[in-house]
Parts: sequence; structure tokens; C-alpha cells
Amino acid sequence: MKSSTGEHYPALDHIRGLAIFLVFTWHFLHQSPEGPVPYGFVPAFPVFSLLDEGHTGVSLFMALSGYLFAKLLDGKQIRYLPFFANRALRLLPLLLAVICIEACRRYMAGQPLGEYFTGVGEGLVLPILPNGGWSITVEAHFYILLPFLLMASRRFVFAPLLFIAAAILLRVALYEQIGQAQSVAAWTIIGHGDQFLAGIFAFQVRAYAKDRHWLAMAVLAAFSGFFWWFDAAGGFYQLVRYPSPHWIWIILPTIEAAAYSFGIAYYDTSFSQKRASLPLKIMEKAGSYSYSIYLLHLFFVMQLAEFINTRIMSISNFYVACLWSGLCFLATIPIGYLSYTCVEAPFLQLRVRYVGNRQATADPVTVGFGTAVAAPK
Repeated sequence: MKSSTGEHYPALDHIRGLAIFLVFTWHFLHQSPEGPVPYGFVPAFPVFSLLDEGHTGVSLFMALSGYLFAKLLDGKQIRYLPFFANRALRLLPLLLAVICIEACRRYMAGQPLGEYFTGVGEGLVLPILPNGGWSITVEAHFYILLPFLLMASRRFVFAPLLFIAAAILLRVALYEQIGQAQSVAAWTIIGHGDQFLAGIFAFQVRAYAKDRHWLAMAVLAAFSGFFWWFDAAGGFYQLVRYPSPHWIWIILPTIEAAAYSFGIAYYDTSFSQKRASLPLKIMEKAGSYSYSIYLLHLFFVMQLAEFINTRIMSISNFYVACLWSGLCFLATIPIGYLSYTCVEAPFLQLRVRYVGNRQATADPVTVGFGTAVAAPK
């Protein structure tokens, strides 16, 4: 989608479309631990484990966010307050609408609303907002840190890697303290910060990923193999128990960050998007409306899977269920379009520019409310 700067990158919309398809399929397949596809199922082909563990799509979203903002803000002066205002106009209208819809649903079901609205208030700080809104809280934490992270990465290109190392050490300390790291790795900036940071770093070194086709295939094979092992070991919910005491959660966010950030940089730099095929055009549309699909799909995706499984045909077979998920995902794109047009677009028109022109001799970034710090190149 076009930013307030007028820039639009179709390749990144393709990746955004893939990310929301992973999340959509994860919820479609696993309505409950027993089905329609049981948690214990492991695909024969490792790459399909990324669908069976489709929660990883959130990590792809966050790596893409880091890469995209590094690309949009490269060498430009950031005005911090307009930046935050634009982010609020981008995210809050639909999020508030979803919070209200969920409140109405609970009220009609006879559920008390006091505890729900208390949780919504706490969701401004804690990742507990409904319908995937928890990830918006995590992203807001990233926005708070973004100007500082960009300034550091412009002064020292490997700064994001140092921050990732610090995050790993923090997860190690928490693991030793509470006996598990999944809670912070899966649901907070302490885990997902790796992906934001890796996305920033990937943009800084994107030239090294261009046209590295064999390396890209090797990364995909290795990452798929890792997720196949993770899926077979128990995955998100059954790796011993939930939250899992397994040490892999200390480094799983980093593994996702490395694979996804490289993949984003590779795809963004290696392929021309001038003559996109029909599947890519569909993915671009899905990516354009991905925020609406992401927040709205939990209202119906599991019920849709149950209806197909009980009224049309059994979808206990993983591959059959994935085909149905793809069809249902296509049918969801018009819903995303309506939501985008009616809820998101009117507020997006209110956005203002928050970046200045590229400087010839300095690389400034606004790190406070109007204070520019120049970082020499």
C-alpha cells in the first residue's frame, strides 16, 4: 500500500499476502487440538510445516515491518510526532472497530464485559488485545524504539545484530529465572524484536542478497527442515507442554528473523514486478488488505473450517484442508477490500508527511520531539 510518502512496493505486498495466508491457514487447520487437523500431525514435505505452524506468519510480518520502515526512512529526517500520528491513523480505526465488534459478540453471548474492557485497557501495554490485536501492541513497542534503532544502525551497520544478541541474552536470563522462554518469545517485543531488527539489518545489506538464487534455495530448505523438526517435536502447543520449557524458544525468534529477513531482501532486490502473474496479483491484493484480513478472520475462520468439515466433507487430511484454506482465503479477500475501503482508507487520507528530504552530507534522524541528530555517513 502507498505510504504517506507516496511510495509503494508491490514485492513487499506479495510477502505481506504470504504472511497473512500462513496465519489464516494456521487458524483454519487447528480449530482445536484434535482438528480438523490434529496438532500432532506432521507433513511429509518439510516446507508444508510452515503452514502447519502458520503462527510463524506473524514473525514474517514483523521482519517485513522492520525492512519496510528502514527502506522508507533511509537517509531521511524523521519527524517523530507526525510519524506516531500516522501510525495511529493506520492501525487504530480498525482495531477499535474490532474491539467494539468483539464486545458486542460477548454481550450477545451473555458474557460480562467488565473484565473484557479491563483487558483492553491493559492491552495498551501488554500483548493481550483480542483477535490478533496483541501483535499491534508489540509493533507499537517497536515504533517507540524505531528512531533510536535507525540512528544506531546508521552509525554502525551491525548495531541491529548487537541488539539481537542482547535480546537472546535476555531470553536466556528469563529462561533461567522462570523455566521457559516461550511466553516472551512468542508474545512480546523481547522475542519479536529480533525480527524487526533483522529486517532493518537486511535492508542495510540487501545488495548481498540480490540474485543469490542458490543461497535462497538453501535457506528455504534449511528453514523448512528446522520447522519440520519443530513441528514433529510438538510445535507451538505440544513441545512438552504449553508454555514450553524447551530451550529452543530462546533462539527460535532469531532463526525466524534470519530466514525471513534474508528472504525479504532477496525477493525485493532480485525480481522485477513490472509483469506480475495472476497469482502474484492476487497475493498483492491480499497483502494490500492484509491488516483487515488479519484482524477480522478470527471472527469466522474456525467456524468456517468446522462447517466444511461437518457439512461438506472431511478435511482431516492436511493437504485437503490446505486446499480448502486456500479457497476460503481467496473468498476472504473481498471482505478485506470492504473493510479497507470503509474503515481504513478514510483515515489514511488524513496522514501527513513525516520525513524530510535526503541530506547530501549528513544522515539525520529525529530521535525526540523535534530534535534532529546528524549521523555522519
